[in-house]
Amino acid sequence: MDLMGEYTLLSLFGIMIQSIFIENFLLANFLGMCTYLACSNRLSTANGLGVAVVFVTAMSGMLNWGVHKFVTTPGALSWLSVFGIDASNIDLNFLEFLIFISVIAGFVQVLEIIIEKFSPSLYNALGAYLPLITVNCAILGTSLFAVTRGYPFLPNLFYVIGSGLGWWLAIALIAAIREKLAYSNIFPELQGIAITFIMTGLMSMAFMGFTGVNLKDPVKESARIPKKSINERILSLKK
Repeated sequence: MDLMGEYTLLSLFGIMIQSIFIENFLLANFLGMCTYLACSNRLSTANGLGVAVVFVTAMSGMLNWGVHKFVTTPGALSWLSVFGIDASNIDLNFLEFLIFISVIAGFVQVLEIIIEKFSPSLYNALGAYLPLITVNCAILGTSLFAVTRGYPFLPNLFYVIGSGLGWWLAIALIAAIREKLAYSNIFPELQGIAITFIMTGLMSMAFMGFTGVNLKDPVKESARIPKKSINERILSLKK
C-alpha cells in the first residue's frame, strides 16, 4: 500500500497549511459553529475544546480513511478473497455516513472518560458540549472531505490534523477577543452573540486573503523544469 502516492514531504506540509489557513473549516466553510459560539467565552475552555477536537478529528479521520478504503468503497471488500470469500461486488457506500458518525462517537466517549478522570474542571466547563462533539459537522466534514479528495494515508493524516488545528486556531482567536471585549463598553444591542458574529465575520474576511493559494496538490515530475533545459535556454539567450 502506497502511503504517500505522488505527494512529497513538502506537499504534506502544504496540505496542512492549506487546511489550517486557506480552507479553515470555521472561517472559510463555517462548519462547527455551535460549539464555537457556545464555548468561546474563556480562552482556557476554548483551548481545552480545541485539543479535544484535534484529537477526535485526527483519530476518527485515520480510521474513517481505512473504513472508506477497505470497507465501504465499491469493490473494497475484495481483500476477503484471501479467506475464500468473494465480496468484490458488494457496495456498502450507503453505510458510510453511519459508520463515520459511529467512529466519531466512539472516540468522543473515550475522550469524555479521559477528561472527566484527569480534568474535572474542564469537563464541567464544557458541559453538554463535550458529547456534542459527536455531531460537530466540522469533524464529520473533515472525514468526508478527505475521502472525497482521494488522499493516500499520509496526506489524509496531515489534512485531518491540519483541519483540527485550524478549528482550534479559530476558536482560540475568538475566545481571546471575547475576553478583551468583556472589559469594553459595547452597545447593549451588540453584546453577546451579536458582537461575536461580527468579530467572526471580520476574522473570516482576514482569512480570505489566502483565497486562491493552492498548496494541496502534489508537484508533478513533468511540471519540474529539467536542469539541462534551463542551461540550454540560458545559452540560447546569450547567442
